[in-house]
Amino acid sequence: SAEAQQVGEQEREVHPQIWTEECTASGCTYQRNDVVLDANWRWLNKAGKNCYTDDNTWDPRYCADGRECAMTCGLEGANYKGTYGITTNRYRDGIILKFVTETRYGSNYGSRLYVMDSPETYKMFRLKNREFTLTVDVSQLQCGLNGAVYFVEMDKKG
Repeated sequence: SAEAQQVGEQEREVHPQIWTEECTASGCTYQRNDVVLDANWRWLNKAGKNCYTDDNTWDPRYCADGRECAMTCGLEGANYKGTYGITTNRYRDGIILKFVTETRYGSNYGSRLYVMDSPETYKMFRLKNREFTLTVDVSQLQCGLNGAVYFVEMDKKG
């Protein structure tokens, strides 16, 4: 039998959408893609009780191991703008990331996003013998912060 991560009940998940452009010799096409926040930035809880403790460890009451944690704790959706400072620009062809976002519960630092191909799969960028362009506006990046973009290898289904 298979077990899956439980879904949280506090925050509904609504992914920001961006337009991407893919070009070939015959022309360019636009695609609408969702972006999703890495699960490591989200709240994992059981009936409103945090499954992760203040000393950066899993709470053994709910998470003796990964399987028990997935069965017991719900992964909440993300308030992209209010909690994580993630918005799209007015044309929806770019993403704006705030490094520090102040909320009524405290401060959130940083974020990590992935581009989706469908509601269930990540976008696979096939870059061999292809050009990839991206603009990173660092004009308002605070001193000492890294404005880099990284590609990570992962399975299409995570």
